[in-house]
Amino acid sequence: MSQKSNIHFDISERKVLLRLLDIGSVLGLLYVVGMVFKFDYFRIDATRWVWSIVLALYLTIFATIFELYNLQKAAKFEIVVQNIILTSSVTVLFYLLTPFYTPELPSNRMQIVYFFLAINVALFVWRYAYIALISTPRFFKKVLLITNSASVLPILEALQKSDPNYKIVGFINIENTSLPPHFPVDLPLYPTENIAATVATASISEIVVATPHDQAMTIEVNNQLVALLERGVPIREYTQVYEELTHRIPVQFVEQDFYRYFPFSRSNQNKLYLFFHRILDLLFSVIGLAFGLAISPFILVGNIIGNRGPVFYTQTRVGKNGKHFKIYKLRSMVTNAEENGAQFASKKDVRVTKFGRFLRRSRFDEIPQFINVIKGDMSVIGPRPERPVFIKQLSEKIPFYEVRHLVKPGVTGWAQVNAKYGMTQEDALEKLQYDLYYIKRRSLFLDISIVIKTLSTIIFFRGQ
Repeated sequence: MSQKSNIHFDISERKVLLRLLDIGSVLGLLYVVGMVFKFDYFRIDATRWVWSIVLALYLTIFATIFELYNLQKAAKFEIVVQNIILTSSVTVLFYLLTPFYTPELPSNRMQIVYFFLAINVALFVWRYAYIALISTPRFFKKVLLITNSASVLPILEALQKSDPNYKIVGFINIENTSLPPHFPVDLPLYPTENIAATVATASISEIVVATPHDQAMTIEVNNQLVALLERGVPIREYTQVYEELTHRIPVQFVEQDFYRYFPFSRSNQNKLYLFFHRILDLLFSVIGLAFGLAISPFILVGNIIGNRGPVFYTQTRVGKNGKHFKIYKLRSMVTNAEENGAQFASKKDVRVTKFGRFLRRSRFDEIPQFINVIKGDMSVIGPRPERPVFIKQLSEKIPFYEVRHLVKPGVTGWAQVNAKYGMTQEDALEKLQYDLYYIKRRSLFLDISIVIKTLSTIIFFRGQ
């Protein structure tokens, strides 16, 4: 008899559900408003289908930028309310500014207000229903972990932080049936003797196996897992789950199997992809430098008042294949910031000036790097270029650190928009995991996702 699975939604399923019902709820309410009231600005019928497609496209793009599809934030109504208002406001603004593909402005301007309110009401009602009904324990994916006691805490932190609906409800200790004293996690420990009974009583949706290379499971446990697999219970290896949920490569768990496990994206050698990638690099660089030129008077005044010194600075960084180049940036630190030698910047670094802090948080300090992109030293998207002295230090401590030099470094990247500011070796490891994920899965779709996330970083003033 096959295993009866309790209801749950995977990350991809919930994100698709959010997108589809965002669009469906908005178009549905606008259709009702158009039928019930004398609402002529927006109509849904066979002759005006382009209007709905454009609205759905704008809604999806701006909802992504304003993080309505961030699952951690989608489960918190106070954050959702703020993001809905931002999304609907910008969506309506862009919709009004593209009249060739959207309705002409109505003579009665109150219809625009009704249009705006209808979008907000539809999103508020549907998202409240999502939080109250779907983002609840009844739809959690309940997971049984098979590992050793030392690995439980880091696995819990990594997986449940990435997906609040992914719940590890217990674990089996492959070392023995007892726990070490002062075990830091309040998690049920199940015996190895009858895993099938545990799966049934705890309503387990999935088993995750995370056994270190030097600790193999017993034949008895393996035989039980095979029997469960035959009954339809999903059993997955931890590194696969980790990559799927966190969008990072767990290099600390891969060890000597790295090159077999890590097939690089074909896009790294795809000439057509690389050609279009370079075209987009040049296009974004021209736009970025034009924007920098437009705000240069503000930068110059701010530098005179808050920085008091050179506007620009250059520094040696490591690029593709380990080649060194000079990077250009707007200066955000005091002029003698490294009189005592090179050091990592900290979160509240006293060397950063007040105006420099603004430049970093807005990411305006990165604008001169578009010159490096035009020269070919960098790309718009890629791993952050690091200094040779730090590369040497980190390569000695973190496995596969120099693999990130297989592609050009970027002005922004998967690590820059996902990881926190790097101040420790652990932070550097986390950023490396994101960088390797990008190299492994590099694609046009992932590049677009990074650009959208970068816009979110700028809008929410999260640069560091």
